[in-house]
Amino acid sequence: MSEALGGHSHNAADQIDSALEANAAGRRALIGSLPILGVPAAIQLVVVGISGSVELLGDGLHNVADALTAVPLLIAFALARRPATKRYTYGYGRAEDLGGLFVIAMIALSSAIAAWDAVDRLLHPEQVSHLWAVAVAALIGFAGNEVVARYRTGVGRRIGSAALVADGLHARTDGFTSLAMLVGAGGVALGWTDADPIVGLVITVAILGVLRSAVRQVGARLLDAVDPVLVERAAAAVTSVPGVTGVRELRVRWVGHTLRAGVDATVDAELTVGEAHEVAHHVERHLLHDVARLAAATVHTSPAGAHA
Repeated sequence: MSEALGGHSHNAADQIDSALEANAAGRRALIGSLPILGVPAAIQLVVVGISGSVELLGDGLHNVADALTAVPLLIAFALARRPATKRYTYGYGRAEDLGGLFVIAMIALSSAIAAWDAVDRLLHPEQVSHLWAVAVAALIGFAGNEVVARYRTGVGRRIGSAALVADGLHARTDGFTSLAMLVGAGGVALGWTDADPIVGLVITVAILGVLRSAVRQVGARLLDAVDPVLVERAAAAVTSVPGVTGVRELRVRWVGHTLRAGVDATVDAELTVGEAHEVAHHVERHLLHDVARLAAATVHTSPAGAHA
């Protein structure tokens, strides 16, 4: 059927405001957590001068570099505010997913660095002084990264940003690296010289687990995966509208941290064009009201009995 028989699309102002608020929340999470990462890194670099710990130097520089992963995500959130164009008809929300791929690459790099450092320490043991200072700096690094991990993943899940969740998981991998130094320093203090590299290898395995979770988050988003419960909620919203006799097709996809939906609803074949249009309009309103993070819905109506 043609769009004249009930095709309707509309962006509700309140949904746009909600998307902008989510965008702002994402930027605040990234910018606000930067000092939480920067201060521990600065402390670690100061302790390096006291202890001569090459591993702590690497971890401090690593934390500084990883804090910069916020930059591509901030750019992505800025792009998401730009209006759609004739070329990018859905807007620039998918820039978030590209940022997520960058974060995944950084997590993979973290695991590789951790493994390399652990093996190198096994082959070339080094004496480290002021173990108490190294342990304190490692503990601070772990605590700072875990706070950032909880903050970013929490905001990311709340606003529907897979990239921000992945970046939070990235902070957790850095915390694991710092934790490895803490445990390793304790082992060395007790006389177990291989404690540090062995714990490093264990932490590498933990980072790979985090990497797997991040790949699933971002990969699913790139493949337009959505929670089946969300689809069921959208279908219920459609069928709750008087005049709708069924749902022929329902598709939902993420664009950045907002949702877009397309639905083909079946209506009585006896309805006029105007009546079918009103039904489509009501379906759209129900969808926007009942489905969280849905920013736009395109509704098409088909008369019962018509072939696809």
